[in-house]
Amino acid sequence: MAKVLVTGGCGYIGSHTLVELMAAGHEPVSVDDNSRSSESILDGVERVTGKRVRNYRVDLCNAPLTDACFSENRDAVAVIHFAAYKTVPESVAKPLLYYDNNINSLLNVLAGTEKYRVPHFIFSSSCAVYGNSKELPVTEDTPFGEPECPYARTKQMGEQIIKDFSRVSQAGFVSLRYFNPVGAHPSGEIGEVPYGEPDNLVPRITRTAIGTLPGLAVHGNDYDTRDGTCIRDYVHVSDIARAHVLAIDYLRRTGDGRRETGRNEVFNLGSGTGTTVLEAIKAFEGATGRKLNYRIGPRRAGDAAAVYSDNSRAKAMLGWRPERGIEEMMRTAWRWEQKMHERTGRP
Repeated sequence: MAKVLVTGGCGYIGSHTLVELMAAGHEPVSVDDNSRSSESILDGVERVTGKRVRNYRVDLCNAPLTDACFSENRDAVAVIHFAAYKTVPESVAKPLLYYDNNINSLLNVLAGTEKYRVPHFIFSSSCAVYGNSKELPVTEDTPFGEPECPYARTKQMGEQIIKDFSRVSQAGFVSLRYFNPVGAHPSGEIGEVPYGEPDNLVPRITRTAIGTLPGLAVHGNDYDTRDGTCIRDYVHVSDIARAHVLAIDYLRRTGDGRRETGRNEVFNLGSGTGTTVLEAIKAFEGATGRKLNYRIGPRRAGDAAAVYSDNSRAKAMLGWRPERGIEEMMRTAWRWEQKMHERTGRP
């Protein structure tokens, strides 16, 4: 059993990754200050796995406390770094907050990785690094575009920091560029808890269906796409989580016993196809039997007409492929929304 430090382990993708790590025989340890998450999600992880994950409630921008987490877990074989602020509108309104949190926490975690000789590092990146790319599907070699928001720029900067650092570090690095993670664990015990008002499509769909939101706005139906609505690349969160386990396996398989510097790989994690907004709505209705109250509204500033991935590199090198389709994404997201409603009594 190998110990893995998971920063942001109480978050959406982090909590699903804890489950996948334990299923693969690893011992995850969470580091999450719970400023934008709740440690109660670990109750759900325990209900799924039968095991309790320890969480260090530590702000990773605090260098001495971050160092102490590494010092107490010197036997860790890998770090998975999720912890970051990720709300796009907030990043536009508060750019310094995002640069301070997302960059300083990364620097402190990298410093701990180096000081305590943790051999493998997995970075949570995003398709937002591509900006509004005109090249479709986007590959890992697609050049970075101008970022649409400060959050996206922090992911570009994070990848560049890791690239520079990998040239002098003996650790191996993988950055995983997520497209649109959605859905929830099939048990309904863990899922997405948006910070503030959700601005992503699937939480808005489920909250409309449960009655928390009065209706759903479709932002434009006059794009140059098959039904006029935007195309995005949705992938189930459990498939995303499993990729982190495969990334650790990849680094151990290709790097153990070799202590060269400069080991740094990047992989897209997406379905490889696109789904329009209207197709996503229809998939939800078909998977759940619930009709959605939605209306067509004007375009939203900053929305690209279409973004979807080429995931062939992840398939070839990690042995990863998405296993769950859009209907399963919607079905599990709805199950999670219903369970949250039952537990919280949220109207």
